[in-house]
Amino acid sequence: MHTRLSLRLRIFLFFCLLALGGIAVTTGALWLGYSRSGHPELTDAFLFSGLLSGFAMLGLCAGIWLLFDENVAKPIERLAAGMRARAHAGVNKELDTHGARYLGDLAAAAQGLAGQLGASALSAAEAIARETEHLEAEKARLAALLTDIPIATVMASPAHQIVLYDGQAAAVLAEEAPPRLNAPLSDYLDLTGLEAAYGRLIRTGMEVQAEVKSASGAQVYDLRLKPLGGAPGYIILFEGSHAGLAPGDARPLVYDFALLHAEHAELENRNLAGHSYVVFDTETTGLLPHKDEIVQIGALRVVRGRIIESETFETLVDPGCPIPAASTKVHGVSDAMVQGAPQITEAARHFHRFASDAVIVAHNAPFDMAFLHRHAKRTGVIWDQPVLDTVLLSAVLFGASQSHTLDALCERLDVTIPPALRHTAMGDARATAEVFCKMLPMLEARGIGTFGAVLQETRKHSRLIEDMN
Repeated sequence: MHTRLSLRLRIFLFFCLLALGGIAVTTGALWLGYSRSGHPELTDAFLFSGLLSGFAMLGLCAGIWLLFDENVAKPIERLAAGMRARAHAGVNKELDTHGARYLGDLAAAAQGLAGQLGASALSAAEAIARETEHLEAEKARLAALLTDIPIATVMASPAHQIVLYDGQAAAVLAEEAPPRLNAPLSDYLDLTGLEAAYGRLIRTGMEVQAEVKSASGAQVYDLRLKPLGGAPGYIILFEGSHAGLAPGDARPLVYDFALLHAEHAELENRNLAGHSYVVFDTETTGLLPHKDEIVQIGALRVVRGRIIESETFETLVDPGCPIPAASTKVHGVSDAMVQGAPQITEAARHFHRFASDAVIVAHNAPFDMAFLHRHAKRTGVIWDQPVLDTVLLSAVLFGASQSHTLDALCERLDVTIPPALRHTAMGDARATAEVFCKMLPMLEARGIGTFGAVLQETRKHSRLIEDMN
């Protein structure tokens, strides 16, 4: 059980035990001396001596613990987090060895090991880049080919999750909902009709043609379902002029073939990389969620630990009230910019659709979510998605005593926010997403590999959010 406690807490408990032991020994010695003195009138003197010794012992242990915590426990915690960042998050900055100057040769040895690790990682990365350069060229040619073919193509897993979609499919899917990697096909197609066609495909092992309604029932698609040979999953081809194809509206080919084998365990038992995440940020008229309003929302999706560049959500929001000049000075959104922008009811509904199948991630998430929850009844949506907070993840990885601002995290994990994008919704959302992607392997390296384990660890630091807000 004690191994679950942090190093600093274990050291604190050790000094508490030391203080209690010292007080017990002193009390015992005084009692023995009093009982052998044979002078009952000395009771007050012995009692005073015991109290004075007890307070002195407590003060001495507390003082030594504070020194030990500041000069040994915290530096060890920071050193461990820094090495983990370099080992698992691709951070190449030098370790802060000044704070660990009282740890003897440990800091220098850690710096040397980190340097060797960084050099090895760089060498391996260069070798991989050379070997995969031609694959990138093949990917570009394949993307161009599929985008130019006037048939929308989607690849799906056996659980009917999107594994690949091309530029034409993006236009078709967008008629129902934002096209998203690893999204359920039920967001776009009538699942009853799709499952019936898939059932025929499984039974015959051959290509199947079917008419399937859209999820809203507004359209009917001519679909061809093709098997993937020995691989799990299937390909969907959208045919017919009514499919809304637009050969000129090309978008990148988006795929991740590992999703064909994605796990489908319960939420809390699922591996962190098995989730889709929507990382978002808002800009507001002020800092009071119960009365201020959102003026901008920016979000992007993370699937299997990487940012999907083509899957973003960004909108200005008309707050329905003047934006204070002090707020405009921070985020740059003015009254003129939000003229004609959707109000929060419409903007929140679109954002909810974008994030419907994902875990929501934000920096100081309760602040941003409070604005959305406040308008939930008006917008007609329920924000019941699971939420992760990078402030709490930072506390888990780097210790509660560290700074957990977005700027501090970016500095620690070697993430750069262009000055022009700082305090814009999309700029901060992208920085948060990059930080989050580097945190995922660090969490797994610490043995926190499932969503449930992450929630359990972050709850230990929930007081940070209360203090921050």
